Amino acid sequence: MSNLENKVAIVTGAASGIGLACAQRYAADGATVIGIDRQGCDEWESVSSLSPASKLHLADVTNAGELQAIVATTVGELDRVDILVTAAGIGDGGPVNMLEEDAWDRVIDINLKGTFLSIKAVLDNMMARRSGSIITIASVEGINGTEGGSAYNASKGGVVLLSKNVAIDYGRMGIRCNTICPGFIETPMFNGLMDSMPDFKADIAKQIKLGRFGKAGEIAGAAAFLASDDASYVTGQSLVVDGGYTAGHSHGIVELMGLT
Repeated sequence: MSNLENKVAIVTGAASGIGLACAQRYAADGATVIGIDRQGCDEWESVSSLSPASKLHLADVTNAGELQAIVATTVGELDRVDILVTAAGIGDGGPVNMLEEDAWDRVIDINLKGTFLSIKAVLDNMMARRSGSIITIASVEGINGTEGGSAYNASKGGVVLLSKNVAIDYGRMGIRCNTICPGFIETPMFNGLMDSMPDFKADIAKQIKLGRFGKAGEIAGAAAFLASDDASYVTGQSLVVDGGYTAGHSHGIVELMGLT
């Protein structure tokens, strides 16, 4: 288990899924967690019970002023921001000729612009302290294309390269920036989408080498590592956590050889 005692972490998208799992893990590891989401969360008590100073703020990651105000309040009360996790995101898309412009804008605004604005909001404090760990949440769909995923793929691909740029620009100031690229993780967003496409879900499952979908806590474990001193020499990387989905293709050959 990583030790984040006395660290201050801001987590966007903290009311559900991967963001909530990261907030819970960081609190369990000793950090004070400042969550940001557009909605409340009954499960936030699991964070505050572990870390009483933790708070969940209602805000929109596409609103720079709201983000800056939360960071200013956090710095005023807790002196600093050590860790940022950008887990706020939505899934939407479709083939380009079928995708409405406003749907494209919404995905890019939340997934990519929201990541940019969240990073921008914490940089002044991290630069002044010459220390910080920024962890962006992208997707395997940000490194490999997915059928019908134009807007989502583009937004997550943008997150991957934005994060590398942040690592390049601020590494000399002691600020690390890494990306986690989750595979298919059982979250409310994923389950809601897959429930309407059972055949697609079954096809994806066949390509996951570990034979199961991931858990949000498994992404939180990777985020705990990247936030910790154990990752002090890790920056500019895209850590794929996908159960082997992107390792390569399976065609049933090894099953014929008796590997089941």
